[in-house]
Amino acid sequence: MQSSRAATAVSARFDDPNLVAYGGLEPVVRLAEWYGLPALTEQLVRLPVSKDGTGAFPAAKVISLVSGMVAGADSIDDMGRLRHGGLPRLFAGVQAPSTLGPFLRSFTHGHVKQLHAVARRLSPRLASCPP
Repeated sequence: MQSSRAATAVSARFDDPNLVAYGGLEPVVRLAEWYGLPALTEQLVRLPVSKDGTGAFPAAKVISLVSGMVAGADSIDDMGRLRHGGLPRLFAGVQAPSTLGPFLRSFTHGHVKQLHAVARRLSPRLASCPP
């Protein structure tokens, strides 16, 4: 079968500020909040707060990093996709890539172990039952 018409130029613009490119993030963030990822992070992750705010608000930064990874980010530069379109209106406290990079660079082996403790406590909660 062939089309009886010649193809014309087609273009699409996604410039509506209300568009959400990663709509699947909303249920992921809700589950993380429901099962206590922010609270566990606040309780177990202790970073020294420096003048540039590197260690401040670890829960917001961890959930931003998790959300970015779910959205396919594989570098700090890719974390900017969380600020695209209508996502900042959908989520409060989205951290800028410029704050996430120094946050991750400030981690020592001990801080990684703290994040591991968060994961150890969160995993059974996620496996227990749906909210």
